[in-house]
Amino acid sequence: MGTARAEPSERAVSDLPKAYEPSTVEPDLYDDWRAAGLFHAEPDDDGEPFSIVIPPPNVTGSLHVGHALDNTIQDVIIRHARMTGHNAVWMPGTDHAGIATQNVVEKQLADEGLTRHDLGREAFVERVWQWREQSGGVILDQLTKLGASADWEREVFTFDGPRSAAVREVFVALYEQGLIYRGNRLINWCPRCETALSDIEVEHEEVVGELVRFRYPYADDPHGASGIEVATTRAETMLGDTAIAVHPDDERYATVVGREVRHPFLDRVFRVVADDYVDPEFGSGAVKITPAHDPNDHAIALRHDLEIIDILDEHAVATDVVGERFAGLDRFAARERVKEALDEAGLLVGVEEHTHAVGHCSRCKTVVEPRLSDQWFVAVRPLADKAAQAVRDGRTRFVPESQAKPFLDWLDNLHDWCISRQIWWGHRIPAWYGPDGEIEVSRTDIDREGWVRDEDVLDTWFSSQLWPFSVFGWPERTPELETWFPTSVLVTGYDINTFWVSRMLMISLWFTDEVPFHVVHNHGLVRDEHGKKMSKSFGNVIDPLDLVERYGADATRFALLRSAAPGTDVPLAEEWVEGTKRFANKLWNAGRFALSIMGDGDPLAAGLPARDELELEDRWILARLEAVRAEVDTGFVAYDWPVVARALYHFAWDELADWYLEAAKVRAYGDDDARADVARRVLAHVLDELLRLLHPFMPFVTERLWRSLTGSRGGTDSLMVATWPAPRPERRDEEAVRAFAVLQELVTEVRKFRSQNDVAPSKRFEVAVASEQDDLLASHAHLVTSLAGLSGLQLVDELPERRGTSTIVFAHGTAQVELAGLIDVAAETARLDKELAKAEADLAKVEGKLANDSFVERAPAEVVDRERARREELAGVIEQLRERRAALAELEA
Repeated sequence: MGTARAEPSERAVSDLPKAYEPSTVEPDLYDDWRAAGLFHAEPDDDGEPFSIVIPPPNVTGSLHVGHALDNTIQDVIIRHARMTGHNAVWMPGTDHAGIATQNVVEKQLADEGLTRHDLGREAFVERVWQWREQSGGVILDQLTKLGASADWEREVFTFDGPRSAAVREVFVALYEQGLIYRGNRLINWCPRCETALSDIEVEHEEVVGELVRFRYPYADDPHGASGIEVATTRAETMLGDTAIAVHPDDERYATVVGREVRHPFLDRVFRVVADDYVDPEFGSGAVKITPAHDPNDHAIALRHDLEIIDILDEHAVATDVVGERFAGLDRFAARERVKEALDEAGLLVGVEEHTHAVGHCSRCKTVVEPRLSDQWFVAVRPLADKAAQAVRDGRTRFVPESQAKPFLDWLDNLHDWCISRQIWWGHRIPAWYGPDGEIEVSRTDIDREGWVRDEDVLDTWFSSQLWPFSVFGWPERTPELETWFPTSVLVTGYDINTFWVSRMLMISLWFTDEVPFHVVHNHGLVRDEHGKKMSKSFGNVIDPLDLVERYGADATRFALLRSAAPGTDVPLAEEWVEGTKRFANKLWNAGRFALSIMGDGDPLAAGLPARDELELEDRWILARLEAVRAEVDTGFVAYDWPVVARALYHFAWDELADWYLEAAKVRAYGDDDARADVARRVLAHVLDELLRLLHPFMPFVTERLWRSLTGSRGGTDSLMVATWPAPRPERRDEEAVRAFAVLQELVTEVRKFRSQNDVAPSKRFEVAVASEQDDLLASHAHLVTSLAGLSGLQLVDELPERRGTSTIVFAHGTAQVELAGLIDVAAETARLDKELAKAEADLAKVEGKLANDSFVERAPAEVVDRERARREELAGVIEQLRERRAALAELEA
């Protein structure tokens, strides 16, 4: 790139501490990347356009573990896009979060003994802007601690000037097209927030409530002795009842359809109607109808031209229409009073416990009240049909594909969207009311005498639905919009497909005739290691910033990604992050060792040796590198992060560090300079490519090692923009992979023998081997003896049966070790006897459990299965211990 690199002598391992300490590396590297402009892109930069827009977090938010997962995945994708030569931009920003932000500032005012009404609208909105400037957007700063490489120079806000202009244009255009209208409809109402809510802002929770059964007396029965039984979970709503409905085929009520009943507390009679909606199997088969307070009842009322009576005000307090006895009571107090009154009138049949779903405001958790209200709506059917077709045509695809069906089901059954909110913070609806009842919707403010602007603001989702194209300057045809829209991929949890993804797809297609993103990559929710939802009440919440502080950003990212298969929930435990910190240290140590044997030359610049110069272990590691590269590329295409993580972890730890580095030492510290040079060049090349492949997952440790390996002084000469490894089919070498596997098998079994018999690593001994692969072993005897810590390798046609030896079996042969002089027989016998006694005692305990019929019958099946597996495991351990004890006994004889 543009920055000069250090001389080879300046790349000494001495500039790398013995242990990797993220806190001393990560902040400086991040600042260097940012200062060098590596996060920034311009529309006219080279490369095929690639874009991601961040799901804008609420301006009130702080980083939680779900944000950490979502943004880590986005950062992985955008870093990979840069390295593969794309003109890649990641657009950051925040959402003004109408209700949530207003609630935060109102709580501050409450602490001061004030309400928003004390300030007035203009002063209150100014107060919220002040809060946003001082405290909003903290979450974006927190994302930098994770290494998020968003284009911070392009940060936007859903309530800034350009985004507000886009919102207004969409509202007015939809109104002009007849797709936005104002109507008196039954909506979800939050008495705490004093605003309408859309269906997606209501959370339905199973609660233990009650089912109240009571009787309405027939109006033509002067004594009230006869009547019809109904049931309700909200007894107070009977004050607004205007009918009873039965199914038209229910013979029990065939003679009472059309008959009237008398309201016991109000001067009101109403009739029994027949409607197909009623389930004759539920309760008595008769349903009370409260048109103003239940959506299904409202629909029945419209079909039968019933009276609609609203009994509650905006605070969910009973109004005067219910009579003096109940007026002024909160809905829950009214509920109790109604039950008492029914009981006193002899009309209460019974009250029983009943579990049912109750809607709650997603912001403040208040029970939502269905309420008739004048609101603004979007007629969604034309928009939804167009969006559904785009998914069915494959113009936008879901990863995993299984998320497409519930998404389409949602779109196919979507109701008109209530978009007005009775709060002050947000995009104010651009509608004005004239003195004679006129309504005018305008792109510019109306300043005429007698005209008043609508007090309501738009649902926050109305502005965030425009995000994929408004961030690039729409409705202006900016170079950014022309270059990066439609975006390449949207990364989001499956839980907001209906909330947000559907809105973006509908509005983008309607106004740009383009899908907003080609791929929707759904990840799951982060849960604890047992799969349990994280909650403060459970005490299992993990703070990602705490993980970053203790273990580093790389470890936190890798731990999240290694379980983040598309669409599945992601388990996480702190010890797993600690484990990935050890992986970062393993990589660090491998890098330090590689640098320590590089010498004064520049093996990376020298390039790979010719194939005929490579030795078996070189061909093997290059073949494995090519296989891992292909696996990583496949994982990226599929957005399957666990596949990528496992491939890189296994290669770095198990193959490069544990095998190739050990093999390279043999030549690097040997007397043959030419062979040592080949080892250095191969090692440098493998490490370079591994760091490139790992960089999107672990950007900090890989960048630091790469700079030492290459001599980079930072700035624009960064691993961030280094070229992604390309396919190298010439490196495929199945012969080398099979041959090296033979050596690995023998060395592994020898190492296992050493460990089992407590033979010190420094102790050298000879091994006799009979193998079908004797030519291979003979030609690589020096490598085997070095890797296994042997004094010699004797190849024989057949191993004789001899006392005082131990047999080592591997896949391609058998080895034999003389035990005399190698093992302290007395000490090893005592150790084995102790292990054997413990294993036998453990087995007896397990067998005792399994012999207990009560345990087997009553314990959970998985517990019983676990004990049976433990029994088999212990039996195998005991057999091995006895065999080794028998071999030692021969030496004692």
